[in-house]
This record gives sequence, structure tokens and C-alpha cells, in this order.
Amino acid sequence: MQRLLLRWALFVLTLSGFVELISAQDKSINPGINDSFANPDVKSFQEKFEVESREVFNKRHEILAACAIAEGQTVADIGAGTGLFTRLFAKAVGSDGQVIAVDIAQNFLDHIIKTNRELDIRNVDTLLCKPDSTELPGESVDVAFICDTYHHFEYPRKTMSSLYQAMKPGGRVIVIDFQRVEGESSEWVMKHVRAGQELFESEILECGFIKVRDVQEVLQENYLLVFQKPLK
Repeated sequence: MQRLLLRWALFVLTLSGFVELISAQDKSINPGINDSFANPDVKSFQEKFEVESREVFNKRHEILAACAIAEGQTVADIGAGTGLFTRLFAKAVGSDGQVIAVDIAQNFLDHIIKTNRELDIRNVDTLLCKPDSTELPGESVDVAFICDTYHHFEYPRKTMSSLYQAMKPGGRVIVIDFQRVEGESSEWVMKHVRAGQELFESEILECGFIKVRDVQEVLQENYLLVFQKPLK
């Protein structure tokens, strides 16, 4: 009887923890973080995003090399913004590959469509995502790229779970985000970025991905991590 009662107690505790986790996923963990993307001024964001003083722009070619994109692959640029990396990936995958620019702001996607048309880039599609889902089709993506965007995920576990479903077995996810270290990072980073690398990693691992690489030789203000969806 005592063993049965103990098993029941453990079951209730486990179930309550699971329910609490699901419930937490139903609430934004950072309300208002994406207010500026409701109707973004693309030109203004271009001046912020595509400037040499921004580390990920300055190191864009080194980042591209670290991503090891192959011709013919399908790459999802999640949080594509003004399309900086979308354009680089489009060249890397070649005419037989595809790039999907994913963003929560239609203004950014419209800008990417217009820019690609002007540059005669024909292998890029756009996809309007939801706050809690990438909206990508199942097992359709070889490489997903999330640059200075993960900290904007209001529903990180739901979003990453949707990405897990979208990745092909063995597909890679590259995550770049700001180093957030007490006493070292800027005041802006400490206020704007909700957590550091350790917590973000744990959230991603909880969704089923495995960590395969921590690239430390490219960036200083940011970190670059590579995760993978396990092979079946």
C-alpha cells in the first residue's frame, strides 16, 4: 500500500510539473519584446542592422563560412529582418537550393521580396510566422539560422518545437545571440536580452535538439552555437 501511495504521489508531482510547463508555454515570457516589429520602418532597421559597427554584419562572411551551407540545401532564415543573411544564403545554396525568409513582420518580408526581385534572386521564398510557431512545413529544412532573434521568441519552447518538426533528420540549427554576462555585457544587453547562453541552450535541448558545436573563434559580443535534429 505504501509503495502504491508513493508511486501515486510521484505521478501527481510529475503530472503537475508537466501541466505547469505547458501552461507556462501558453503565456508570453517577454510581453512587448516585439512591439517595434508590429509595423517596422524598414529603412530605419536597415541603418541599425546593416552597419559595420554591428558585429554580426561586420563578421557576416565569417558567419556564413561557419554555417557550412551546401548547394542544393533548403535554408530557413528565421527572423530574417532586412534580408542580410537571406541574400548570402541564396548565393550559397545555388540555383538548386532554396532559402525561406521567415519573419513576424510582413514589412520585412515585403522588403525582401522587392530587394530580391531587383537583384534577380529567384531562389528565395518568404513566410510570415506566428509568435509561437515558425509555420514551416514538416521535415522541409536542412539548415535553420537564428541570428540575434532567439531572445525575441515570446514562446521559445513552442517555437523551437515547431522548428524541430520542420527540420529534416540530421538538419542543423545555427543560433547566434548576445553574450549576456553580469558585469561584462552592456547595459542595453542586460535589459533587452532576457537570459544568457546557458538558459537558451537548455530550452533548445528540451525540444529534442542536440548540441554539436560551439564556435568560439568568430564572434566576441555574440556566441554561435550549432544544434542538430537527431537522425531517425
